[in-house]
Amino acid sequence: MIDRRIFLKSSGLALVGGSLLPSVFVKMANAATTKGSKTLVAIFQRGAVDGLNVIVPFGEKAYYDARPTIAVPRPGAAGGAIDLDGFFGLHPSLASLTPYFKDHSAAFVHAAGSPDATRSHFDAQDFMESGTPGVKSTEDGFLSRAVGMKKGTPVSPLRAVALSPALPRILAGSAGAVAMTNLSQFGIRGGANVSGGFESMYAEAVAGTLGGTAKESFEVARILKSADPQKLQPENGAVYPNGPLGNSLRQIAQLIKSNVGLEVAFADVSGWDTHAGEGGAQGQLANNLRNFSDAIAAFTRDLGSRMGDVVLVTMSEFGRTVRENGNRGTDHGHANVMLVLGGGVKGGKVYGKWPGLSSQQLYENRDLAITTDFRDVFSELLTKQLAVPSLRSVFPGYDTSPSKWKGILA
Repeated sequence: MIDRRIFLKSSGLALVGGSLLPSVFVKMANAATTKGSKTLVAIFQRGAVDGLNVIVPFGEKAYYDARPTIAVPRPGAAGGAIDLDGFFGLHPSLASLTPYFKDHSAAFVHAAGSPDATRSHFDAQDFMESGTPGVKSTEDGFLSRAVGMKKGTPVSPLRAVALSPALPRILAGSAGAVAMTNLSQFGIRGGANVSGGFESMYAEAVAGTLGGTAKESFEVARILKSADPQKLQPENGAVYPNGPLGNSLRQIAQLIKSNVGLEVAFADVSGWDTHAGEGGAQGQLANNLRNFSDAIAAFTRDLGSRMGDVVLVTMSEFGRTVRENGNRGTDHGHANVMLVLGGGVKGGKVYGKWPGLSSQQLYENRDLAITTDFRDVFSELLTKQLAVPSLRSVFPGYDTSPSKWKGILA
């Protein structure tokens, strides 16, 4: 698994799941829930997924010339791609997403990504999550800045949640976010010993530097105790696959159905660094994509009509080389593909200007070139889905004007 920077709150405590609730949480009064929230769910595919084998440009001969053993066959052939528009096809392992593309609630954006040229996993993830490609001095994440822009109205302490052991870079910042792995075991752990005399510590900290974090964590635990999202079972026949992403999306769905005021949810899934034995229609990548697709399809099915208030978007730090390597895999590349699914999505389309795969069209003569900056996609989603009033501080120094958006959301 790729190491990444962990940002904790300035108090030294992180809100996480995995430890038992102190008894003081149980004593607190029930919390009111917030209804009618719109939610953005972001999934980070860590390790750089091969976008060219996710949304296959089967209409371009150069794709097959560059990948003699790992190309996904054309539609109609055994194990062939699922035709989307006569030029692009969906990897067959993503079949469970096909109905959403056909009913125009899912779309893809190809040749998308971060314009920074790095091929370092750590730097590329850091730049994408900070929202400032090429700038290493940014301290907070762009989704944290986005939710922090919405001021003046009561907000839920569960407005921003990451299903992860520690707070991810993208949600680090002053806006406040919660990281957890298990809704039923939410607690606090950090640099201080929080067992035993926790109630006493909390009382002393209210007026001190730990007060904000401690109070927020108590409020989160209070809401979870009242809403009891774990009691909500998957609906509409949804069956989540076993694995980290399925588990994360199942719990995000529980939070949404519990009406706790969730605005931004984040999950990540690793295993996409396919330097060797990637496979084409079958193999390593195919197996990962099947689990990925089935988890998202189960999430969408589970929420049913509630998906009208939810938009899900996927991202990855960079793509893979156009040409396969000597190990029947792909190396670190540049442009990639993003999925957008949910309420208001004008789907049934592969968005983005296709740059082509001939030698003179490749980035540095090896990679798919970027024609859509990932910030353009998120600018539209944050504005239309979450009603973020200004993007100036969300993506500092970047032109976020609507003229650059793709028109993915109605």
